[in-house]
Amino acid sequence: MPGYKVPLHEYRYVLHEVLGAAAHFRALGREDVNAELIEGVLEGAARFAEDVVAPTNEAGDRIGVRRGEDGSVTTPPGFAAAYRQYVEDGWAALCGPVDAGGQGLPESIGGVVGEMLVSANMSWKLYSGLTDSAVLCLERHGSAEMKRVYLPKLVSGEWSGTMVLTEAHAGTDLGLMRTRAEPQPDGSYCVTGTKIFITSGEHDLTGNIVHLVLAKLPDAPAGSRGISMFLVPKLLPDADGTPGEANGVGCASIEHKLGIHGSATCVMNFEDSRGWLIGEVNGGLKCMFTMMNHARLWVGLQGLAQCERAWQASLAYARERRQGRTSGGGKAAADPIIGHPDVRRMLLTQKALVEGARVLTWFAGMQMDSALHHPDAARREQASDLLAILTPVVKGFVTGMSLECTSEAIQVHGGHGYVRETGVEQYFRDARITMIYEGANGIQALDLLGRKVLGSGGALASRLGAEIGGFCERHSGAGEHAEWVTRLAGLLKEWSVATEEVARRAARNPDETGAAAMDYLQLTGYLCLAWSWAWMATVSAAALKAGTSEEAFHRSKLATARFYFQRILPRAEAHLDMMGAGARSLMEIPPDQFAF
Repeated sequence: MPGYKVPLHEYRYVLHEVLGAAAHFRALGREDVNAELIEGVLEGAARFAEDVVAPTNEAGDRIGVRRGEDGSVTTPPGFAAAYRQYVEDGWAALCGPVDAGGQGLPESIGGVVGEMLVSANMSWKLYSGLTDSAVLCLERHGSAEMKRVYLPKLVSGEWSGTMVLTEAHAGTDLGLMRTRAEPQPDGSYCVTGTKIFITSGEHDLTGNIVHLVLAKLPDAPAGSRGISMFLVPKLLPDADGTPGEANGVGCASIEHKLGIHGSATCVMNFEDSRGWLIGEVNGGLKCMFTMMNHARLWVGLQGLAQCERAWQASLAYARERRQGRTSGGGKAAADPIIGHPDVRRMLLTQKALVEGARVLTWFAGMQMDSALHHPDAARREQASDLLAILTPVVKGFVTGMSLECTSEAIQVHGGHGYVRETGVEQYFRDARITMIYEGANGIQALDLLGRKVLGSGGALASRLGAEIGGFCERHSGAGEHAEWVTRLAGLLKEWSVATEEVARRAARNPDETGAAAMDYLQLTGYLCLAWSWAWMATVSAAALKAGTSEEAFHRSKLATARFYFQRILPRAEAHLDMMGAGARSLMEIPPDQFAF
Protein backbone atom coordinates (compact mmCIF):
# COMPACT_ATOMS: atom_id res chain seq x y z
CA MET A 1 0.00 0.00 0.00
CA PRO A 2 1.45 3.42 -0.94
CA GLY A 3 2.55 5.74 1.86
CA TYR A 4 1.20 9.20 2.58
CA LYS A 5 3.20 12.41 2.52
CA VAL A 6 1.58 15.66 3.62
CA PRO A 7 1.93 18.17 0.72
CA LEU A 8 3.31 20.91 2.93
CA HIS A 9 4.49 23.06 0.02
CA GLU A 10 0.95 23.08 -1.35
CA TYR A 11 -0.51 23.78 2.09
CA ARG A 12 1.78 26.77 2.59
CA TYR A 13 0.95 28.14 -0.86
CA VAL A 14 -2.81 27.97 -0.28
CA LEU A 15 -2.70 29.31 3.27
CA HIS A 16 -0.23 32.13 2.85
CA GLU A 17 -0.09 33.14 -0.81
CA VAL A 18 -3.68 32.51 -1.88
CA LEU A 19 -5.88 32.87 1.21
CA GLY A 20 -3.67 35.28 3.17
CA ALA A 21 -3.99 33.39 6.44
CA ALA A 22 -2.01 35.83 8.61
CA ALA A 23 -4.14 38.81 7.52
CA HIS A 24 -7.30 36.73 8.02
CA PHE A 25 -6.37 35.90 11.61
CA ARG A 26 -5.29 39.48 12.34
CA ALA A 27 -8.75 40.64 11.25
CA LEU A 28 -10.19 38.32 13.88
CA GLY A 29 -7.98 39.90 16.54
CA ARG A 30 -5.75 36.80 16.58
CA GLU A 31 -2.29 38.25 15.99
CA ASP A 32 -0.97 35.25 17.92
CA VAL A 33 -1.96 32.97 15.02
CA ASN A 34 0.94 34.14 12.90
CA ALA A 35 3.11 32.50 10.24
CA GLU A 36 5.47 31.04 12.85
CA LEU A 37 2.67 29.40 14.83
CA ILE A 38 0.98 28.10 11.67
CA GLU A 39 4.28 26.59 10.50
CA GLY A 40 4.74 24.85 13.82
CA VAL A 41 1.25 23.35 13.63
CA LEU A 42 1.77 22.23 10.02
CA GLU A 43 5.09 20.54 10.67
CA GLY A 44 3.99 18.87 13.91
CA ALA A 45 0.70 17.64 12.49
CA ALA A 46 2.46 16.35 9.37
CA ARG A 47 4.85 14.27 11.45
CA PHE A 48 1.99 12.87 13.51
CA ALA A 49 -0.12 12.07 10.42
CA GLU A 50 2.72 10.42 8.50
CA ASP A 51 4.49 8.58 11.32
CA VAL A 52 1.69 7.67 13.74
CA VAL A 53 -1.67 7.63 11.94
CA ALA A 54 -0.87 6.54 8.37
CA PRO A 55 0.71 3.22 9.46
CA THR A 56 -2.64 2.16 10.99
CA ASN A 57 -4.57 2.52 7.73
CA GLU A 58 -3.89 -0.82 6.07
CA ALA A 59 -4.75 -2.92 9.14
CA GLY A 60 -7.80 -0.78 9.78
CA ASP A 61 -9.19 -1.59 6.35
CA ARG A 62 -8.14 -5.25 6.31
CA ILE A 63 -9.08 -6.22 9.87
CA GLY A 64 -11.81 -3.73 10.66
CA VAL A 65 -13.73 -3.47 13.94
CA ARG A 66 -15.01 -6.39 16.00
CA ARG A 67 -18.06 -6.54 18.25
CA GLY A 68 -18.00 -8.79 21.27
CA GLU A 69 -20.95 -10.77 22.62
CA ASP A 70 -21.31 -8.20 25.40
CA GLY A 71 -21.79 -5.40 22.87
CA SER A 72 -18.27 -4.01 23.25
CA VAL A 73 -16.43 -2.89 20.12
CA THR A 74 -12.70 -3.37 19.55
CA THR A 75 -10.99 -1.04 17.10
CA PRO A 76 -8.28 -2.31 14.70
CA PRO A 77 -4.65 -2.78 15.81
CA GLY A 78 -2.80 0.45 16.40
CA PHE A 79 -5.90 2.66 16.62
CA ALA A 80 -5.92 2.93 20.42
CA ALA A 81 -2.20 3.72 20.70
CA ALA A 82 -2.46 6.38 17.99
CA TYR A 83 -5.48 7.89 19.71
CA ARG A 84 -3.69 8.03 23.07
CA GLN A 85 -0.84 9.94 21.45
CA TYR A 86 -3.38 12.21 19.71
CA VAL A 87 -4.76 13.17 23.12
CA GLU A 88 -1.40 13.34 24.92
CA ASP A 89 0.16 15.56 22.24
CA GLY A 90 -2.78 17.99 22.44
CA TRP A 91 -4.13 17.55 18.91
CA ALA A 92 -7.62 16.75 20.21
CA ALA A 93 -7.76 20.09 22.04
CA LEU A 94 -6.38 22.19 19.17
CA CYS A 95 -9.54 24.23 18.51
CA GLY A 96 -11.37 23.64 21.78
CA PRO A 97 -12.48 26.61 23.91
CA VAL A 98 -9.76 27.85 26.23
CA ASP A 99 -12.05 27.93 29.27
CA ALA A 100 -12.63 24.19 28.82
CA GLY A 101 -8.94 23.39 28.51
CA GLY A 102 -8.61 23.79 24.74
CA GLN A 103 -5.97 25.70 22.79
CA GLY A 104 -8.56 27.96 21.16
CA LEU A 105 -7.16 27.99 17.64
CA PRO A 106 -9.61 28.96 14.86
CA GLU A 107 -11.67 26.25 13.17
CA SER A 108 -9.89 26.73 9.85
CA ILE A 109 -6.62 25.57 11.42
CA GLY A 110 -8.41 22.49 12.69
CA GLY A 111 -9.63 21.85 9.15
CA VAL A 112 -6.09 21.93 7.76
CA VAL A 113 -4.91 19.43 10.39
CA GLY A 114 -8.06 17.38 9.86
CA GLU A 115 -7.34 17.00 6.15
CA MET A 116 -3.94 15.53 6.98
CA LEU A 117 -5.37 13.06 9.46
CA VAL A 118 -8.19 11.92 7.17
CA SER A 119 -5.73 11.39 4.33
CA ALA A 120 -3.60 9.35 6.71
CA ASN A 121 -6.50 7.17 7.90
CA MET A 122 -10.09 8.26 7.42
CA SER A 123 -11.56 5.53 9.64
CA TRP A 124 -9.30 6.44 12.55
CA LYS A 125 -10.10 10.16 12.31
CA LEU A 126 -13.84 9.47 12.33
CA TYR A 127 -13.64 8.52 16.01
CA SER A 128 -12.83 12.12 16.95
CA GLY A 129 -14.54 13.97 14.08
CA LEU A 130 -17.98 14.39 15.61
CA THR A 131 -16.56 15.25 19.02
CA ASP A 132 -15.65 18.67 17.66
CA SER A 133 -19.23 19.14 16.42
CA ALA A 134 -20.59 18.05 19.82
CA VAL A 135 -18.35 20.58 21.57
CA LEU A 136 -19.70 23.35 19.34
CA CYS A 137 -23.28 22.27 20.06
CA LEU A 138 -22.79 22.18 23.84
CA GLU A 139 -20.98 25.53 23.77
CA ARG A 140 -23.98 27.16 22.12
CA HIS A 141 -26.92 25.25 23.58
CA GLY A 142 -25.81 23.33 26.67
CA SER A 143 -26.57 24.28 30.26
CA ALA A 144 -23.88 25.58 32.57
CA GLU A 145 -23.76 22.22 34.35
CA MET A 146 -23.36 20.32 31.07
CA LYS A 147 -20.49 22.57 30.09
CA ARG A 148 -18.83 22.10 33.49
CA VAL A 149 -19.03 18.31 33.47
CA TYR A 150 -18.72 17.39 29.80
CA LEU A 151 -16.85 20.06 27.85
CA PRO A 152 -13.39 19.63 29.45
CA LYS A 153 -13.47 15.86 28.85
CA LEU A 154 -14.70 16.24 25.27
CA VAL A 155 -12.24 19.01 24.46
CA SER A 156 -9.28 17.04 25.79
CA GLY A 157 -10.35 13.94 23.85
CA GLU A 158 -10.66 11.84 27.00
CA TRP A 159 -14.32 11.35 26.02
CA SER A 160 -15.79 11.31 22.54
CA GLY A 161 -19.10 12.55 21.17
CA THR A 162 -21.65 11.30 18.67
CA MET A 163 -24.62 12.64 16.72
CA VAL A 164 -27.58 10.25 17.06
CA LEU A 165 -30.29 11.00 14.51
CA THR A 166 -31.23 8.24 12.08
CA GLU A 167 -33.81 5.48 12.58
CA ALA A 168 -34.39 2.54 10.26
CA HIS A 169 -37.79 3.74 9.02
CA ALA A 170 -36.89 7.44 8.95
CA GLY A 171 -33.73 8.52 7.18
CA THR A 172 -33.72 12.18 6.20
CA ASP A 173 -37.33 12.62 7.33
CA LEU A 174 -36.56 13.07 11.02
CA GLY A 175 -40.15 13.97 11.81
CA LEU A 176 -41.03 10.26 11.60
CA MET A 177 -38.74 9.23 14.46
CA ARG A 178 -40.08 7.00 17.23
CA THR A 179 -37.45 7.46 19.95
CA ARG A 180 -39.14 8.86 23.04
CA ALA A 181 -38.01 10.92 26.02
CA GLU A 182 -40.16 10.78 29.18
CA PRO A 183 -39.72 13.64 31.70
CA GLN A 184 -38.56 12.54 35.17
CA PRO A 185 -39.15 14.22 38.54
CA ASP A 186 -35.46 15.16 38.93
CA GLY A 187 -35.43 17.12 35.66
CA SER A 188 -33.79 14.39 33.59
CA TYR A 189 -35.50 12.33 30.86
CA CYS A 190 -35.87 8.63 30.24
CA VAL A 191 -34.80 8.03 26.62
CA THR A 192 -35.91 4.86 24.79
CA GLY A 193 -35.45 3.92 21.14
CA THR A 194 -33.18 2.44 18.50
CA LYS A 195 -30.92 4.45 16.19
CA ILE A 196 -28.90 3.27 13.20
CA PHE A 197 -25.78 4.38 11.31
CA ILE A 198 -24.20 5.91 14.42
CA THR A 199 -20.57 6.72 13.71
CA SER A 200 -18.37 5.76 16.69
CA GLY A 201 -21.42 4.76 18.72
CA GLU A 202 -19.29 2.24 20.62
CA HIS A 203 -15.51 1.75 20.72
CA ASP A 204 -12.53 1.24 23.02
CA LEU A 205 -10.64 4.51 22.50
CA THR A 206 -12.12 6.74 25.23
CA GLY A 207 -13.30 6.43 28.80
CA ASN A 208 -16.83 7.55 27.99
CA ILE A 209 -19.00 8.30 24.95
CA VAL A 210 -21.40 11.23 25.02
CA HIS A 211 -24.39 10.73 22.73
CA LEU A 212 -26.38 13.73 21.50
CA VAL A 213 -29.72 12.10 20.76
CA LEU A 214 -32.78 13.39 18.93
CA ALA A 215 -36.07 12.21 20.46
CA LYS A 216 -39.67 13.32 21.02
CA LEU A 217 -41.51 14.10 24.22
CA PRO A 218 -44.91 12.42 24.72
CA ASP A 219 -46.85 15.62 23.98
CA ALA A 220 -44.57 16.86 21.19
CA PRO A 221 -46.08 18.39 18.05
CA ALA A 222 -46.15 16.18 14.99
CA GLY A 223 -43.32 16.15 12.51
CA SER A 224 -39.97 17.87 12.81
CA ARG A 225 -41.44 20.65 15.00
CA GLY A 226 -41.64 18.17 17.86
CA ILE A 227 -37.99 17.08 17.98
CA SER A 228 -35.80 17.73 21.02
CA MET A 229 -32.14 16.96 21.67
CA PHE A 230 -30.78 15.13 24.73
CA LEU A 231 -27.34 14.47 26.14
CA VAL A 232 -27.14 10.75 26.95
CA PRO A 233 -23.77 9.48 28.25
CA LYS A 234 -22.75 5.85 27.90
CA LEU A 235 -21.59 5.94 31.54
CA LEU A 236 -23.12 8.28 34.11
CA PRO A 237 -20.47 10.62 35.58
CA ASP A 238 -20.33 11.08 39.34
CA ALA A 239 -20.04 14.48 41.04
CA ASP A 240 -16.38 14.96 40.09
CA GLY A 241 -16.88 13.80 36.49
CA THR A 242 -15.60 10.25 36.83
CA PRO A 243 -17.54 7.76 34.64
CA GLY A 244 -19.67 5.53 36.83
CA GLU A 245 -22.59 3.19 36.27
CA ALA A 246 -23.81 2.09 32.85
CA ASN A 247 -26.70 4.10 31.43
CA GLY A 248 -28.76 1.64 29.40
CA VAL A 249 -26.90 2.47 26.19
CA GLY A 250 -25.74 -0.47 24.09
CA CYS A 251 -24.44 -1.39 20.66
CA ALA A 252 -26.82 -3.95 19.16
CA SER A 253 -24.68 -4.54 16.06
CA ILE A 254 -22.11 -2.98 13.77
CA GLU A 255 -22.63 -2.47 10.05
CA HIS A 256 -20.50 -4.39 7.55
CA LYS A 257 -19.80 -1.70 4.99
CA LEU A 258 -18.35 -1.07 1.55
CA GLY A 259 -15.62 1.12 3.04
CA ILE A 260 -14.34 2.79 6.24
CA HIS A 261 -13.93 -0.70 7.70
CA GLY A 262 -11.99 0.61 10.69
CA SER A 263 -14.83 2.91 11.73
CA ALA A 264 -17.52 1.51 14.02
CA THR A 265 -20.89 2.28 12.45
CA CYS A 266 -23.36 1.09 15.06
CA VAL A 267 -26.97 0.24 15.69
CA MET A 268 -27.56 1.74 19.13
CA ASN A 269 -30.23 0.78 21.64
CA PHE A 270 -31.33 3.25 24.31
CA GLU A 271 -33.26 1.42 27.00
CA ASP A 272 -34.60 3.72 29.73
CA SER A 273 -31.39 5.71 29.43
CA ARG A 274 -31.02 8.87 31.49
CA GLY A 275 -30.66 12.00 29.39
CA TRP A 276 -30.72 15.75 29.84
CA LEU A 277 -32.36 18.29 27.54
CA ILE A 278 -30.04 20.38 25.37
CA GLY A 279 -31.49 23.76 24.47
CA GLU A 280 -35.26 24.20 24.44
CA VAL A 281 -38.09 21.65 24.34
CA ASN A 282 -38.92 20.96 20.68
CA GLY A 283 -35.80 22.91 19.69
CA GLY A 284 -33.78 19.88 18.69
CA LEU A 285 -33.43 20.79 15.02
CA LYS A 286 -31.76 24.08 15.91
CA CYS A 287 -29.23 22.21 18.05
CA MET A 288 -28.80 19.53 15.39
CA PHE A 289 -28.05 22.03 12.65
CA THR A 290 -25.33 23.59 14.80
CA MET A 291 -23.65 20.18 14.67
CA MET A 292 -24.75 19.30 11.15
CA ASN A 293 -23.48 22.41 9.41
CA HIS A 294 -20.10 21.98 11.08
CA ALA A 295 -20.08 18.29 10.20
CA ARG A 296 -21.04 18.90 6.56
CA LEU A 297 -17.95 21.03 6.00
CA TRP A 298 -16.00 18.29 7.77
CA VAL A 299 -17.40 15.67 5.34
CA GLY A 300 -16.41 17.81 2.36
CA LEU A 301 -12.92 17.85 3.84
CA GLN A 302 -13.02 14.04 4.03
CA GLY A 303 -13.77 13.88 0.32
CA LEU A 304 -10.87 16.23 -0.41
CA ALA A 305 -8.55 14.15 1.77
CA GLN A 306 -9.37 10.94 -0.10
CA CYS A 307 -8.71 12.74 -3.40
CA GLU A 308 -5.27 13.78 -2.15
CA ARG A 309 -4.36 10.27 -1.03
CA ALA A 310 -5.52 8.76 -4.33
CA TRP A 311 -3.76 11.47 -6.36
CA GLN A 312 -0.45 10.78 -4.58
CA ALA A 313 -0.75 7.08 -5.32
CA SER A 314 -1.61 7.76 -8.98
CA LEU A 315 1.34 10.06 -9.51
CA ALA A 316 3.83 7.67 -7.88
CA TYR A 317 2.58 4.74 -9.95
CA ALA A 318 2.54 6.68 -13.23
CA ARG A 319 6.16 7.73 -12.72
CA GLU A 320 7.32 4.17 -12.05
CA ARG A 321 5.13 1.97 -14.25
CA ARG A 322 6.61 1.36 -17.70
CA GLN A 323 4.40 0.36 -20.59
CA GLY A 324 4.35 1.29 -24.27
CA ARG A 325 6.38 3.96 -26.05
CA THR A 326 5.75 7.69 -25.77
CA SER A 327 6.56 10.45 -28.24
CA GLY A 328 9.29 11.78 -25.97
CA GLY A 329 10.64 8.42 -24.88
CA GLY A 330 14.22 7.22 -25.02
CA LYS A 331 15.73 3.90 -26.00
CA ALA A 332 14.19 1.83 -23.22
CA ALA A 333 11.87 -1.03 -24.14
CA ALA A 334 8.99 0.84 -22.46
CA ASP A 335 8.48 4.32 -21.06
CA PRO A 336 6.85 5.50 -17.83
CA ILE A 337 3.13 5.79 -18.43
CA ILE A 338 3.13 9.41 -17.22
CA GLY A 339 4.25 10.26 -20.75
CA HIS A 340 1.02 9.00 -22.36
CA PRO A 341 -1.53 11.78 -23.07
CA ASP A 342 -4.51 9.88 -21.67
CA VAL A 343 -2.70 9.05 -18.44
CA ARG A 344 -1.84 12.74 -18.18
CA ARG A 345 -5.52 13.55 -18.68
CA MET A 346 -6.40 11.40 -15.68
CA LEU A 347 -3.57 12.79 -13.55
CA LEU A 348 -4.35 16.40 -14.43
CA THR A 349 -8.04 15.86 -13.74
CA GLN A 350 -7.15 14.71 -10.24
CA LYS A 351 -4.63 17.50 -9.73
CA ALA A 352 -6.99 20.23 -10.93
CA LEU A 353 -9.91 19.01 -8.84
CA VAL A 354 -7.86 18.39 -5.68
CA GLU A 355 -5.99 21.68 -5.69
CA GLY A 356 -9.03 23.74 -6.68
CA ALA A 357 -11.20 22.09 -4.05
CA ARG A 358 -8.61 22.74 -1.37
CA VAL A 359 -8.80 26.49 -1.95
CA LEU A 360 -12.61 26.39 -1.92
CA THR A 361 -12.88 24.20 1.18
CA TRP A 362 -10.31 26.11 3.21
CA PHE A 363 -11.89 29.41 2.16
CA ALA A 364 -15.21 28.13 3.52
CA GLY A 365 -13.47 27.20 6.77
CA MET A 366 -12.19 30.75 7.08
CA GLN A 367 -15.75 32.01 6.64
CA MET A 368 -16.68 29.90 9.66
CA ASP A 369 -13.91 31.66 11.62
CA SER A 370 -15.22 35.07 10.59
CA ALA A 371 -18.87 34.19 11.20
CA LEU A 372 -17.99 33.14 14.75
CA HIS A 373 -15.27 35.58 15.77
CA HIS A 374 -14.97 38.67 13.56
CA PRO A 375 -15.29 41.83 15.67
CA ASP A 376 -17.40 43.62 13.03
CA ALA A 377 -21.08 42.60 12.98
CA ALA A 378 -21.48 43.32 9.26
CA ARG A 379 -18.49 41.15 8.43
CA ARG A 380 -19.88 38.36 10.62
CA GLU A 381 -23.15 38.51 8.71
CA GLN A 382 -21.40 38.51 5.34
CA ALA A 383 -19.27 35.52 6.34
CA SER A 384 -22.31 33.69 7.70
CA ASP A 385 -24.11 34.18 4.39
CA LEU A 386 -21.13 32.93 2.38
CA LEU A 387 -20.75 29.95 4.70
CA ALA A 388 -24.44 29.11 4.36
CA ILE A 389 -24.31 28.88 0.57
CA LEU A 390 -20.84 27.31 0.37
CA THR A 391 -21.55 24.52 2.89
CA PRO A 392 -23.79 22.42 0.58
CA VAL A 393 -21.37 23.08 -2.30
CA VAL A 394 -18.37 21.85 -0.31
CA LYS A 395 -20.29 18.87 1.05
CA GLY A 396 -22.12 17.98 -2.16
CA PHE A 397 -19.74 18.93 -4.95
CA VAL A 398 -16.39 18.10 -3.35
CA THR A 399 -17.54 14.68 -2.14
CA GLY A 400 -18.97 13.87 -5.57
CA MET A 401 -15.65 14.93 -7.05
CA SER A 402 -13.87 12.55 -4.67
CA LEU A 403 -15.54 9.59 -6.34
CA GLU A 404 -14.26 10.76 -9.72
CA CYS A 405 -10.72 11.29 -8.45
CA THR A 406 -10.49 7.98 -6.64
CA SER A 407 -11.98 6.18 -9.64
CA GLU A 408 -9.38 7.79 -11.92
CA ALA A 409 -6.72 6.59 -9.49
CA ILE A 410 -7.88 3.01 -9.98
CA GLN A 411 -7.87 3.55 -13.75
CA VAL A 412 -4.32 4.90 -13.73
CA HIS A 413 -3.24 1.70 -11.99
CA GLY A 414 -5.16 -0.47 -14.46
CA GLY A 415 -5.68 -4.02 -13.23
CA HIS A 416 -3.36 -3.36 -10.31
CA GLY A 417 -5.80 -0.72 -9.10
CA TYR A 418 -8.68 -3.19 -8.95
CA VAL A 419 -6.92 -5.56 -6.57
CA ARG A 420 -6.26 -4.86 -2.91
CA GLU A 421 -2.49 -5.17 -3.17
CA THR A 422 -1.90 -1.57 -4.26
CA GLY A 423 -4.43 -0.10 -1.82
CA VAL A 424 -6.00 2.45 -4.16
CA GLU A 425 -9.33 0.64 -4.30
CA GLN A 426 -9.72 1.44 -0.59
CA TYR A 427 -9.74 5.18 -1.31
CA PHE A 428 -12.62 4.68 -3.75
CA ARG A 429 -14.56 2.62 -1.20
CA ASP A 430 -13.87 5.03 1.65
CA ALA A 431 -14.76 8.09 -0.42
CA ARG A 432 -18.16 6.68 -1.38
CA ILE A 433 -19.72 7.24 2.04
CA THR A 434 -18.99 10.97 1.93
CA MET A 435 -21.70 11.41 -0.71
CA ILE A 436 -24.26 9.80 1.63
CA TYR A 437 -23.84 10.68 5.29
CA GLU A 438 -24.56 14.03 6.95
CA GLY A 439 -27.28 14.47 4.33
CA ALA A 440 -27.03 12.69 0.98
CA ASN A 441 -25.85 14.84 -1.91
CA GLY A 442 -29.35 15.06 -3.37
CA ILE A 443 -30.37 16.68 -0.09
CA GLN A 444 -27.41 19.04 -0.36
CA ALA A 445 -28.57 20.04 -3.84
CA LEU A 446 -32.09 20.75 -2.56
CA ASP A 447 -30.65 22.65 0.40
CA LEU A 448 -28.54 24.79 -1.91
CA LEU A 449 -31.21 25.66 -4.46
CA GLY A 450 -34.44 25.37 -2.46
CA ARG A 451 -33.49 26.52 1.03
CA LYS A 452 -30.43 28.71 0.54
CA VAL A 453 -31.00 30.33 -2.87
CA LEU A 454 -34.77 30.40 -3.41
CA GLY A 455 -35.55 30.41 0.31
CA SER A 456 -33.51 33.59 0.80
CA GLY A 457 -35.17 35.27 -2.17
CA GLY A 458 -31.86 35.12 -4.02
CA ALA A 459 -29.98 37.05 -1.31
CA LEU A 460 -27.42 34.30 -0.63
CA ALA A 461 -26.82 33.74 -4.34
CA SER A 462 -26.26 37.47 -4.68
CA ARG A 463 -23.74 37.34 -1.84
CA LEU A 464 -21.71 34.63 -3.56
CA GLY A 465 -22.08 36.35 -6.91
CA ALA A 466 -20.81 39.61 -5.43
CA GLU A 467 -17.76 37.85 -4.00
CA ILE A 468 -16.84 36.25 -7.33
CA GLY A 469 -17.82 39.34 -9.32
CA GLY A 470 -15.67 41.56 -7.14
CA PHE A 471 -12.73 39.26 -7.77
CA CYS A 472 -13.31 39.50 -11.53
CA GLU A 473 -13.40 43.30 -11.41
CA ARG A 474 -10.14 43.47 -9.45
CA HIS A 475 -8.28 41.11 -11.81
CA SER A 476 -9.57 41.93 -15.26
CA GLY A 477 -6.33 43.49 -16.52
CA ALA A 478 -3.70 42.22 -18.93
CA GLY A 479 -1.85 38.92 -18.72
CA GLU A 480 -2.60 35.30 -19.48
CA HIS A 481 -4.75 34.91 -16.39
CA ALA A 482 -7.03 37.74 -17.57
CA GLU A 483 -8.50 35.40 -20.19
CA TRP A 484 -9.57 33.03 -17.45
CA VAL A 485 -10.99 35.86 -15.35
CA THR A 486 -13.06 36.89 -18.37
CA ARG A 487 -14.27 33.31 -18.75
CA LEU A 488 -15.14 33.21 -15.06
CA ALA A 489 -17.09 36.46 -15.34
CA GLY A 490 -19.03 35.06 -18.29
CA LEU A 491 -19.95 31.88 -16.43
CA LEU A 492 -20.97 33.93 -13.40
CA LYS A 493 -23.41 35.85 -15.59
CA GLU A 494 -24.83 32.60 -17.00
CA TRP A 495 -25.17 31.21 -13.46
CA SER A 496 -27.03 34.33 -12.33
CA VAL A 497 -29.42 34.20 -15.28
CA ALA A 498 -30.01 30.46 -14.72
CA THR A 499 -30.75 31.14 -11.04
CA GLU A 500 -33.40 33.69 -11.96
CA GLU A 501 -34.93 31.38 -14.56
CA VAL A 502 -35.19 28.47 -12.12
CA ALA A 503 -36.84 30.76 -9.58
CA ARG A 504 -39.46 31.78 -12.16
CA ARG A 505 -40.20 28.18 -13.13
CA ALA A 506 -40.31 27.00 -9.51
CA ALA A 507 -42.91 29.65 -8.70
CA ARG A 508 -45.21 27.98 -11.24
CA ASN A 509 -44.29 24.33 -10.59
CA PRO A 510 -42.68 23.06 -7.36
CA ASP A 511 -41.15 20.07 -9.21
CA GLU A 512 -38.86 22.47 -11.04
CA THR A 513 -36.76 22.98 -7.90
CA GLY A 514 -36.05 19.28 -7.43
CA ALA A 515 -35.52 18.76 -11.16
CA ALA A 516 -32.88 21.49 -11.37
CA ALA A 517 -31.23 21.02 -7.96
CA MET A 518 -28.43 18.56 -8.74
CA ASP A 519 -27.43 20.31 -11.95
CA TYR A 520 -27.48 23.61 -10.07
CA LEU A 521 -25.19 22.14 -7.41
CA GLN A 522 -22.78 20.88 -10.06
CA LEU A 523 -22.86 24.17 -11.97
CA THR A 524 -22.17 26.11 -8.77
CA GLY A 525 -19.33 23.75 -7.90
CA TYR A 526 -17.62 24.18 -11.26
CA LEU A 527 -18.11 27.95 -11.00
CA CYS A 528 -16.50 28.01 -7.56
CA LEU A 529 -13.56 25.89 -8.72
CA ALA A 530 -13.11 28.21 -11.70
CA TRP A 531 -12.95 31.06 -9.18
CA SER A 532 -10.38 29.09 -7.14
CA TRP A 533 -8.21 28.46 -10.20
CA ALA A 534 -8.47 32.04 -11.47
CA TRP A 535 -7.46 33.12 -7.96
CA MET A 536 -4.43 30.83 -7.95
CA ALA A 537 -3.52 31.94 -11.48
CA THR A 538 -3.41 35.60 -10.44
CA VAL A 539 -1.25 34.75 -7.44
CA SER A 540 1.19 32.64 -9.44
CA ALA A 541 1.33 35.11 -12.34
CA ALA A 542 2.21 37.87 -9.88
CA ALA A 543 4.90 35.67 -8.31
CA LEU A 544 6.46 35.01 -11.71
CA LYS A 545 6.38 38.68 -12.59
CA ALA A 546 8.15 39.48 -9.31
CA GLY A 547 10.93 37.00 -10.12
CA THR A 548 10.09 34.19 -7.71
CA SER A 549 12.67 31.55 -6.87
CA GLU A 550 9.94 28.91 -7.36
CA GLU A 551 9.36 29.47 -11.06
CA ALA A 552 8.64 25.82 -11.88
CA PHE A 553 5.99 25.56 -9.15
CA HIS A 554 4.11 28.66 -10.29
CA ARG A 555 4.31 27.74 -13.97
CA SER A 556 2.80 24.39 -13.04
CA LYS A 557 -0.05 26.26 -11.35
CA LEU A 558 -0.73 28.27 -14.50
CA ALA A 559 -0.62 25.11 -16.63
CA THR A 560 -3.07 23.38 -14.33
CA ALA A 561 -5.37 26.41 -14.41
CA ARG A 562 -5.30 26.23 -18.21
CA PHE A 563 -6.22 22.53 -18.05
CA TYR A 564 -9.12 23.28 -15.72
CA PHE A 565 -10.57 26.03 -17.90
CA GLN A 566 -10.10 24.09 -21.15
CA ARG A 567 -10.80 20.51 -20.13
CA ILE A 568 -13.02 20.53 -17.02
CA LEU A 569 -14.99 23.77 -16.95
CA PRO A 570 -16.88 22.96 -20.20
CA ARG A 571 -18.87 20.47 -18.11
CA ALA A 572 -20.66 23.49 -16.62
CA GLU A 573 -22.36 24.20 -19.94
CA ALA A 574 -23.87 20.71 -19.96
CA HIS A 575 -25.39 21.34 -16.55
CA LEU A 576 -26.81 24.63 -17.79
CA ASP A 577 -28.46 22.76 -20.68
CA MET A 578 -29.90 20.11 -18.36
CA MET A 579 -31.27 22.74 -16.00
CA GLY A 580 -32.97 24.40 -18.96
CA ALA A 581 -34.76 21.16 -19.84
CA GLY A 582 -37.04 21.57 -16.83
CA ALA A 583 -39.01 18.94 -14.93
CA ARG A 584 -41.09 17.41 -17.73
CA SER A 585 -38.72 14.65 -18.84
CA LEU A 586 -38.26 13.58 -15.21
CA MET A 587 -41.91 13.59 -14.18
CA GLU A 588 -44.01 12.62 -17.21
CA ILE A 589 -43.56 8.82 -16.94
CA PRO A 590 -46.11 7.37 -14.46
CA PRO A 591 -44.53 5.37 -11.60
CA ASP A 592 -46.10 2.10 -12.80
CA GLN A 593 -44.38 2.47 -16.17
CA PHE A 594 -40.93 2.13 -14.62
CA ALA A 595 -41.53 -1.64 -14.30
CA PHE A 596 -40.53 -4.08 -17.04
